[in-house]
Amino acid sequence: MRGKAALGRGLDDLNRAPRAANSTPVLSGSRIAVVLPAYNEARWIAEAVSSIPAYVDHTIVVDDHSRDATAERALASKDPRVEVVRHAENRGVGAAIATGYRAALERGASVVAVMAGDGQMHPDDLAAVLAPIVADEADYVKGDRFAHPDVCRTMPLHRLAAGLVLSFLTRRAAGLDALSDSQCGFTAISARALRAIDLDALWPRYGYPNDLIGALAIEGLRVRDVVVRPVYRGEASGLRPWHLVTIGYLIARVAARRVARQRLGEVVPSAR
Repeated sequence: MRGKAALGRGLDDLNRAPRAANSTPVLSGSRIAVVLPAYNEARWIAEAVSSIPAYVDHTIVVDDHSRDATAERALASKDPRVEVVRHAENRGVGAAIATGYRAALERGASVVAVMAGDGQMHPDDLAAVLAPIVADEADYVKGDRFAHPDVCRTMPLHRLAAGLVLSFLTRRAAGLDALSDSQCGFTAISARALRAIDLDALWPRYGYPNDLIGALAIEGLRVRDVVVRPVYRGEASGLRPWHLVTIGYLIARVAARRVARQRLGEVVPSAR
């Protein structure tokens, strides 16, 4: 019953929220792609796809070898902007995002956002996440749920506590002045930043956000937080205790790489 109640509250929040306009002047002139990594998201993917604002040029669903009808339901909208890229085997959320990034670059996108296939990101926040990239004020934008006034009411306490700890450790390891919500999957990145890093070398599964932040920081690219609303609709987290060990290893690896670059005399500029 608790899960159903949470689902109902989440849907009510989405229905009550004002819808964004179909276009926004600050995004004018940019070719925008949204990547939705999806694994067994047949329940939510059609709604997630249909929520993408009209100013987005490409919606790229990356089906990470789902065992359900994720791909078919993603295409059911008949929206010409929507395409599905399928993995022949399950490779992990990080690998799915990297596949989406490559597809977006091939289609000429100048800015690429990532949203969840289960609808956990509110589409009305997308313009704010994209805006610093379009204005050349940042190279990578992370959604920041922790700064939203509803976070303590909406986000489960254990997720909030774990997220705060991992964000602190990632911030220190990457040498960033500020980073509030390292694990948030609502992001945007410039095409220039994507070309500056090695997508093939990024961690393919849980821990991908921490590895990517480290890679961007080491290259001196600008990382910025933007407040987004936390959305929880009764879905279960895929994060398991052993994933925290992997994430801890990746954070330590980020720190080691940054120190090694500094010792070699390669100055790592501030990424803020």
